[in-house]
This record gives sequence, structure tokens and C-alpha cells, in this order.
Amino acid sequence: MTHFNWLLDGSIVGVYLLATMIAGLMVRKYVARVDHFLVAGREMNVYLGIASLAATEFGIVTAMYTAQAGYTRGFAGAIPGVCNAIAMFVVGYTGFCVKPLRDSGVMTIPELFERRFGKLVRWLSGVVIVLGGLLNMGVFLRVGGQFLVVCCGMNLRYLELAMTVLLIGVAVYTILGGMLSVLVTDFLQFVVMSAGLLVVTFLVLHHVGWDKLVATVQAHQSDGGFNPFIPKDLGWPFVLSNLLTNTAAVLTWQAVIARLLAAKDSDTGRRVYTGTAFFFICRWVIPGIWGIAALAMIEPSVVEKIGLQFGEKDGSLFAMPYLLSQIVPAGMMGLLVAAMLAADMSTDSSYMLTWGSVIYNDILAPFRKVAWSEKKGLLWNRCIIALIGVFLLIWGLWYKLEGNLWEYLQTTGTIYLASMTILLIACCYWKRANNWGAIAAIVVGAALPVLALSLDLFVKVPALDAAGQALLKDGKAVTEGWAAHNFGSHFVNIGTFAAVALAMVIGSLFKPKQERS
Repeated sequence: MTHFNWLLDGSIVGVYLLATMIAGLMVRKYVARVDHFLVAGREMNVYLGIASLAATEFGIVTAMYTAQAGYTRGFAGAIPGVCNAIAMFVVGYTGFCVKPLRDSGVMTIPELFERRFGKLVRWLSGVVIVLGGLLNMGVFLRVGGQFLVVCCGMNLRYLELAMTVLLIGVAVYTILGGMLSVLVTDFLQFVVMSAGLLVVTFLVLHHVGWDKLVATVQAHQSDGGFNPFIPKDLGWPFVLSNLLTNTAAVLTWQAVIARLLAAKDSDTGRRVYTGTAFFFICRWVIPGIWGIAALAMIEPSVVEKIGLQFGEKDGSLFAMPYLLSQIVPAGMMGLLVAAMLAADMSTDSSYMLTWGSVIYNDILAPFRKVAWSEKKGLLWNRCIIALIGVFLLIWGLWYKLEGNLWEYLQTTGTIYLASMTILLIACCYWKRANNWGAIAAIVVGAALPVLALSLDLFVKVPALDAAGQALLKDGKAVTEGWAAHNFGSHFVNIGTFAAVALAMVIGSLFKPKQERS
């Protein structure tokens, strides 16, 4: 049972979606050059940048994995947001790496690497960025569709239809308007999203109460629900892994960097970073509270049943949308769904443009020996985004998530975050760095996470010992991925960053110094 009214709430959502589409399409006439399409002509100011970055980095998938963290880990689950906010503020305040990156005038990070390490490094960097980015984004559509199905009480058979409609709506204005459309719609989506988050949080606190939230965390996670260093499955590896991942994302996550490169100058970009920093705590804490409220109000058996309906072993991902379907009244439900769609459309459009810009600017660079006309460049960019949309739909339909969503996103992101971060730091601040070290870092950085993902996908091991298995009523074997079971995603991430740094140093030092004539 859900309070979503298809006439009242559906009308609210429909009007919002129509307004967004019109706003996104209206700016297409201003897109005459490739730099307009990819970096909005580098005219973004501070306030638009803050709204755009905040809207981009909060989608349905964000609400789902942060709420899952609250449901399974209590308040300690918000530590990644704290790490992200600290990294965002420090990098913005100091200008570490981002100032020289923006001052260089490039449109993507690999373009900067070519100037220091050569064309091959630029091409390889583009490949791993797109590989990691698309695998990371591959679950967005499915998770967004799952949220709508559970929250709106839709029949499960409409999941694929919901995913397809979401994708088409986002792709249309992104393909036509590029970054200009993304920035304009981001601003609208930021306003709607903020209003929706505040209203829903008020309702959650009204129904549950702060004291019950705290008591629920204490009852289920004990002190480990407040201190991330206590639980065995978290501890210092969890904190360090998140600190590394979030710092790397601030420095090289292309969706974030796109705002820096679209800014008027490096000072504007840095102010966008510092101005957005606190939001990254909010985007973990607010949905995390929703997840804790779900833990307090919903029977675990109900959550487990919903997960099984989607063919997933763990139902914790669906606890939050089910809670909202029960406590948000008609009328407000339309605002909620519009807010979540606003967040999701902003994220999806920006990410599709992000990976498309790298494919065009860097992977296809060797094939553009003769400069393409602006018209041909725009056509190629639009075709690339359309193809990305097709991939996302296919991957979203085929791949079923096992385990914690945030851990999956961390591991796939690390495919390029580790190597690109080390390369960027070396490019900006280490004179001895060269293409040998860069190539070694890229290969190692991509190989380890891909190997871990492959082992988790294709090699399964028992997740419980004999005593634990005997407690299960149905007697079915509970398995998990080999890498997750033997190492854990936290150590995979930490090990990847360490191995990449070592590869960069060793590779650079092995190359003989060139004699200056």
C-alpha cells in the first residue's frame, strides 16, 4: 500500500518533468561550438556552480546507498560524507591540483596528461576513466527504477519501463543542449530537490522522533552505530578507504571536475568547491536518517521480502523507499517523487555528458588528425551520449547488485580514481614523473579493481561457516564474491592506491633521464 495518487501526485510529477524538459531544450540554440557543449563556454559562476555540483552529486542512487548505510551501520555510516566534505573544502581552499588543472585551459584531465606524458598516456587515461565511470554509473538506472517501483507502489513488471522512461527523458535534453542544458536544469533541480529533502526529513522526524532514532541505532549496532572504528566490518580500513576514495573523487572524478573546468577561472572553481563542501555531509546524513527511521519502523521480514522480489539477497537497499511510501501523504508524495526525479535526472545527465566528453576529447583524439568542424564535433558528441544511454540501459537490465551498493561504487570508481589521482599529483608537483611511471600506474590501477570485481562476479565462496549455515531455515547456501570474502572491498581500495603510487614511482625512476642538449 502506498499513498502515491496517480492523479494528484502524478500531475505534480508530470508538470515538473515538462518544465524541466522545456528549460533544458530552450538553451539548445546557444550551443554552436564543442566547448559550449562540453564546458558551457567556461562562463559558469560560483552560485550556479554550487547548485549544479550539489544537484549532480545527489541522485536517487545517492539517496539509496546513503539510506542503506544508515539502515545497516547507523550514524557511523555517514563517515564517507564527512571524508568527502573535508577533502572538498581542503582542496578548494588550498587549490591543490585544481588550480593548475583549471589554469591549463583543458576540457578533460587526460588532455592535461598529454602535455606531460604524451599521447599514449592521454588515450589510456581516457579508456580507464570511461571504463570505471560507465561501470560505476551502470547501476544508476536500475536503482532509480527500483526506488520508483517501491515508493510509488508500481507493479514490478514496470521496472524496465520506468528505467527506460527515465533514460529517454534525460538523454533528450542532454543530447541537444550539452553542459548548458545540464547547468540550467541543475539549478531547477537543486531548488526542487532541496525542498523535497527538507519536507521529507521533517515528516520522518515527526513520525519517528530523534530519541527513537538514537535508541534504534543503539539497540541494533550498539556503540558501533556511532563510532566507525568499533565494528569489525568497518574500523580503520573503512575510514581510510573512504578518505582515499573521496579525496581522489574531489581531485579527478570527471563529473566534479567538469564544474571546475566550466568555471570562469580557477578562483571561481575553488569557491565552488568550498561552497559545496558542507552539502556532502548533508547528502549522507539526511538520507541516512531516513534509513535509520526505516530500521525503527519496518519489520526486517518485510524488507527481506521486497529484496527477494527484485531477485536480490539483501533487502536493506529498499527499506527507505518502502518507509516513504508508508508515511508521506498524497500531494507531498508528488513533491517527493519530483524531488527524487530532479536529483536523478541531474546526476544522469551530467554523468552521461561527463563520460561522453572523455570519449570524444581523448579516446577519439588519435582519429581526429584533421580538425573536425564544430558541426561534426557536436554530431559526434550527441551520438556518443546516445550510445552511452543504450549501454546504461543494457547494463542496468543485466547486472544485479550483490552486497552493499556503496562498496560497489567505490570499487568501480577506483578503477580510475587511484591512477588518475596519482598521475594528476605527479603531473602538477613531481618533476621526475614521466610516461613510464604514468603507464605503469594506469595499468596497475585498472587491473586490481577489475580483477576483484571479476572474482566477485564469477567465483563464489560460502559466506557462513557450518554453524551459521545450520541456523538458516531453508538450508540454501549463502555465498559471496571471492575477493569480498577474502580481502574485503576496503582493503582492495587501499591496496590499489598504494600499488598505483608505487608503480608511478618505480616506473618513473626506471626510465633513464634524458640528456639536455
